[in-house]
Amino acid sequence: MTKQIQISVVIPVYNGIKTLPDLINGIRHQTIFNELEVVVMDSGSDDGSIEYLARFNFVRIWHIDKNDFNHGTTRNLAVKNCLGKFIFMTVQDAWTIDDRLLEKMLFHFKNEKVHAVCGHQIVPHDVDKNPHEWFRPRDKPSFKLISFKHEEFKKLSPKELRSNCGWDNVISIYRKKSLLELPFEEIIFGEDMLWAKMALENGWAIVYDSSCIINHYHYSFLDYTYKRTLISKLFILKCFNYFDARNFGFKQYLLVIYRNFKWKCDFKWILHNWKIIYQYNRATSDLLKHHSKNTIEKLEFEFKLNVPIGRTNL
Repeated sequence: MTKQIQISVVIPVYNGIKTLPDLINGIRHQTIFNELEVVVMDSGSDDGSIEYLARFNFVRIWHIDKNDFNHGTTRNLAVKNCLGKFIFMTVQDAWTIDDRLLEKMLFHFKNEKVHAVCGHQIVPHDVDKNPHEWFRPRDKPSFKLISFKHEEFKKLSPKELRSNCGWDNVISIYRKKSLLELPFEEIIFGEDMLWAKMALENGWAIVYDSSCIINHYHYSFLDYTYKRTLISKLFILKCFNYFDARNFGFKQYLLVIYRNFKWKCDFKWILHNWKIIYQYNRATSDLLKHHSKNTIEKLEFEFKLNVPIGRTNL
């Protein structure tokens, strides 16, 4: 009997052999695994990733030139080649230990008004990961359905709009027909948040479910922290017209010490997290200078950015 594909799992891949086994293992243990396929968009891996993925009959691999990769159009191409009615987006260095993850996310589509569902990425309690970023939930898991009438959407403040568009393609699932109707923008960063903004502007309903979690972590090298903060805040400024000028003060440095002793962490994490705070503050201050001098375009050119604000809100 032919396998009925309910969900296509889309994974952009480039030299991910170190993390792909954990990701694939989590997919294979899903309760609805027999209804899944995996669609890999590879942009020139030469580390054995393709040879590893080719071993699995539920994986289909598409090849693109690494110079043609961007987060928006690469995912759009994948969607067109997916067989499932629903598209689950994730990345090569994320993984889940929740066997019911996709089943739980799929549940929300029983509501015909829901176009997409977003979960929550977390940092597991592993010794090689920054313990100050470990997942320590304060509230019980819950879900929230968000939708606005056109008049309501137009009245949202930039800050309110930003807070409703914390979308994340590390763990999100869509109706395929919704992505075909409203594809991602051609963009190097933030295609997920921008899509959420355009979906809400269309009057669509989207769901955030904090019970749906996936593991994901990047060690915060200092240069990475600076650039990531700068690009993220620049994107939010251009996409939502909201400038997040918040900086960490002296109190935050003291909190690092307090938490380090409370959680019995290695002393090295104090200095590391102090450096992260410093780079975050430096990026915010630099963006503020360009913003006040009206030289944002210069900053974009320096970082070779092209941040659109969305077809439906030009």
